[in-house]
Amino acid sequence: MAKLVKRKKSTRMHGRGMGTHGSGARKNKRKSGHKGGTGLSGTGKRADHKKSLVQKIFGHKYFGKQGITSTGTKRDNRDRINLSDIELNLEKYGKKSGDAYEIVLPKHKILGTGIVANKLNITCFQASASAIEKVEAAGGSITVKVIKEIETPFVQKPEKKKK
Repeated sequence: MAKLVKRKKSTRMHGRGMGTHGSGARKNKRKSGHKGGTGLSGTGKRADHKKSLVQKIFGHKYFGKQGITSTGTKRDNRDRINLSDIELNLEKYGKKSGDAYEIVLPKHKILGTGIVANKLNITCFQASASAIEKVEAAGGSITVKVIKEIETPFVQKPEKKKK
């Protein structure tokens, strides 16, 4: 006579009657030490365990050095934009006044890649020489923000007395 009800797999996974669910000795079942930790443990730089999981979650910049970390060194945070991007998105970056476009980008450095077809009057933080040349050739102008330079007075140290 054939069985009508199939035995469930979970009843088979008791582990020889020891109550360990197939994990070997009872001590292996406790907490996470036997598994090498839970969560993101073991994802250090050298181990390469769970590397694909970490890169899936955090991207490929998780491992390795990421630039200068010394104190006092400030990262260059200027936004950069090419003339070609400005030309393609004139309505986004500026307004038309008369025959020229007025564009104000106070935190950007303007780079010279691209062709300037319109007359542009750009106010920006910085601009490359090639960008200034191209804009002026098209009849426009670039106004660069002037940064104040603080002059520090020269202080002479007193000479040491000789004994």
